[in-house]
Amino acid sequence: MIEPMKTKRQEIKMLNRRLLEISGVLNVESFDSEEFLLETECGFLMIKGMNLHIKNLSLEQGLVAIEGTVNDLSYADEHSQEKSKGFLGKLFK
Repeated sequence: MIEPMKTKRQEIKMLNRRLLEISGVLNVESFDSEEFLLETECGFLMIKGMNLHIKNLSLEQGLVAIEGTVNDLSYADEHSQEKSKGFLGKLFK
């Protein structure tokens, strides 16, 4: 018997570009005060801004809350040049 595919679900709530609450987070790949890279149910999510920091983290529940000034949210697939450049670039700085 074939099991039904798990429905992917993610919610992103942003308040005044200062607080992000994200559900469906599987892993925090990398982060610093200007960029977060999260693996989510819907793909890799890159968050760019200033003075970013984790307010709350619960990977068991798949929830992350980030505070700071948010400038950009974008998704990248696992083969994306931008993801690998940013992630590997940070590893080898």
